[in-house]
Amino acid sequence: MNPILFDGPAREHLLPFTFTRPVCDIRMGILTIREKWEAHLGTTASCKTEAYLSVKFPMRTAAENTFINAALLPNPKLVKAIGLLGASQKLMAGDTLVAYCTSGDPDREAVNSFENVPFKGELVEIRRTWDIFSKNGAALEADFELLTKGRKSEPISATNSLICPERIFLEPGAKVEYSILNATDGPIYIGKNAEVWEGSLIRGGLALCEHAVVKMGGKIYGDTTIGPHSKVCGEVSNAVIFGYSSKGHEGYLGNAVLGEWCNIGADSNNSNLKNNYAKVRAWNYGTRSFEQTGLQFCGLMMGDHSKSAINTMFNTGTVVGVNCNIYVPGFPRNFIPSFSWGGASGFSTYMPTKAFEAAEVMMARRGVEFNAVEADILFHVFDLTQEWRNYS
Repeated sequence: MNPILFDGPAREHLLPFTFTRPVCDIRMGILTIREKWEAHLGTTASCKTEAYLSVKFPMRTAAENTFINAALLPNPKLVKAIGLLGASQKLMAGDTLVAYCTSGDPDREAVNSFENVPFKGELVEIRRTWDIFSKNGAALEADFELLTKGRKSEPISATNSLICPERIFLEPGAKVEYSILNATDGPIYIGKNAEVWEGSLIRGGLALCEHAVVKMGGKIYGDTTIGPHSKVCGEVSNAVIFGYSSKGHEGYLGNAVLGEWCNIGADSNNSNLKNNYAKVRAWNYGTRSFEQTGLQFCGLMMGDHSKSAINTMFNTGTVVGVNCNIYVPGFPRNFIPSFSWGGASGFSTYMPTKAFEAAEVMMARRGVEFNAVEADILFHVFDLTQEWRNYS
């Protein structure tokens, strides 16, 4: 099988995170969606995404290709059904196109003519940005089972206090000292060379991915994912951090999603519950409007390369785009377009050349190069999001 994960209609509803990555590179649980499919299929996968992302995320075709909806998380029954597809067949779950098998890269009209094969099993699908954190617990449980089955955890230091230790797994190089880990309500996975510093209180489920750090005194509630090379402290609850981002000081982050290369300033907080306990509305790029999430708890969604200064306050259901710099005291608006600079008293355009200077320095600190490919993607995002910036 040559699997190709295609973005599909969910992409527009998953902005701002899919401004800078295909749908399959969204992280939920421990792994990205691409990594989940690769683990289940036992082979590498490429993706079919927007043209401006294709240099960094190319599609690889073969004589026979199996295209899979990247908004769907794999499970054994689904993987088996996809593996049974023949040429010019498509797997359908109601109105949802799950996968199709073809010798080329046909357009949607051609795919519509393929033979229907119904799928009646369970599907976990991400349709909106808030699904990333609200469905994170199920994804974390599935990934934990996938990655630890038949394996033994590295020894856990006796300095720690453990509850349900059989649900706690440390990869090689992981370090945890003088902390309390409670896996009663969800597994705790500590990735390769990840660290939990002294005095931390952790309640699963938690995925602390490779080289990530919980700093001293961190208070982490499930279901939370802290992506590779990220650092957190303070209070974090049901948040997903894709990777290379930092919330390194006190303050609250809850029911939230952060992209890559974000930085949350010291003592910053987001609200995740309205004062009247009403369901939360949040901006949806796909519908170009604020949409009812159906959730009582919904905090902050922040795109790649965005940052906040110390003591920043985010209102319930705030959506921040790519390359924003928020630093003025008070609550800023709850939809902040990409490349915005300012805060509660107003915004101006954060010009790409200035934004790229900060990105280059931040990435270099982690040993990653900010290159022409990254710049081209962000220039494209700047142009795509111009309509939402009415700043002089």
